[in-house]
Amino acid sequence: MKHDGSIIQACLHTLRILSRDRRALGPMVTDSSLLTLTHLGGINLLQPRQQQDKTQIQDQCDRTQTQIHGKEASGSHEAADSDQRLLQGLWESLKQGIWSGAPPTGQFYKLRLLFLLTALRPELRLQLQMSLQEEATLYRRLAAVLRHCLLLSCDGADTMEELQGHTVNILSALPLTCLDVMLAVPVGQASHQYEGVNMDCVHALLLFMDRRLNRGQKLKEKLTPVLSLLTESSRVHRETRHYLRQKILPPLKDVAVRPEQDSTLRGQLVRLMTHVDTDVKDCAAELLFVLCKENVSRFVKYTGYGNAAGLLAARGLLNGRRNSGDGQFASHYSSDSDSDTEEYRQVRSKINLVTGRVEAEQPNPMEGMTEEEKEEEACRLICMINRLSQDQIIQPMGVTRDGRLAPLWGQMRSCTEEKEEEEDEYEEEEQGLSSMPQGLKDKTMK
Repeated sequence: MKHDGSIIQACLHTLRILSRDRRALGPMVTDSSLLTLTHLGGINLLQPRQQQDKTQIQDQCDRTQTQIHGKEASGSHEAADSDQRLLQGLWESLKQGIWSGAPPTGQFYKLRLLFLLTALRPELRLQLQMSLQEEATLYRRLAAVLRHCLLLSCDGADTMEELQGHTVNILSALPLTCLDVMLAVPVGQASHQYEGVNMDCVHALLLFMDRRLNRGQKLKEKLTPVLSLLTESSRVHRETRHYLRQKILPPLKDVAVRPEQDSTLRGQLVRLMTHVDTDVKDCAAELLFVLCKENVSRFVKYTGYGNAAGLLAARGLLNGRRNSGDGQFASHYSSDSDSDTEEYRQVRSKINLVTGRVEAEQPNPMEGMTEEEKEEEACRLICMINRLSQDQIIQPMGVTRDGRLAPLWGQMRSCTEEKEEEEDEYEEEEQGLSSMPQGLKDKTMK
């Protein structure tokens, strides 16, 4: 049965408005309804694509928006089969739309619907990834184009900054397997090379990061993409990690100032490790941790334990264990050692590990006190801590066996319970032996 196009358009427009009400979504989230909207939206793979006029494009936008409202509000898993078919149809339609002369309005809503599908249905991401693997060659070509854009000279500084910003955003979204294209360039024309590898692209990213650090505005939007890109590239490429470590974490010489007070790149990144924005803090700490090959002692050496405590607590490394051999990128870390300068060796024993610098010598506060006075001072300190803990002003914490923080009283209680259980078992054994006849007791003791 065929209907007039104006009638269908009016119906779709009405459905788009009704779909904003959760109570009206029931009939719209079934398999048949979604497939009908998909077919009307021109996303059906079985139907050949035809020339579209403005009315058809507007109809498709209405249909797609209706599906979007249904997905946003329902979040249910009732339409599993239709979602898979819709995902495949959306992907094919988006690929065809790249070369189409139609306005991009419909593509925008299709992208929104694709985002909602993969956000609400994580298992559909695997299906989409399988489709993406078939286009690995296209990604590598895209990475080569982006590398050219990253090194391209522009007339104005603002234009160059904007171009590099968009380039970094796209690069950070590419699969890790494509990042080797950034280094697979002959070193003959390289302005910067390291260990026989062209480092022009890595150097450009480093300068871009430095500029974003100095601006200090909108760090989450402007800085985290390049930090994540450098982190992942350092994980999978040994030469990149060595080059960045040489620039960001050179061998320590001056340890008279705190790491966060240093004016170098290291100091700027260490300052971000205590930033109020969690994403910025985590990205900065992750980059430095990877440059240290995820070695706890080396990480603390360059940042100070106070600055490193956040990442170490999140990863369960407060007990000082090194975990670089446990991660999935462990094979990428070489066994090169950390070379110390002569200046660092001379003062290494005087460095305060918490602050990461050599502290000025402080007078002994207990000098001249007798042993009894020291004991009284210790008892007074314990009483003050207990009072603060009972008033819930502070909560004493301890490090568990797996390297994470936990309330200290809970650990003490568990240890006490274990001791009590052992004592109870011992008493039961003693009572059992005492109730035995003497001859049987002698045999048991033997």
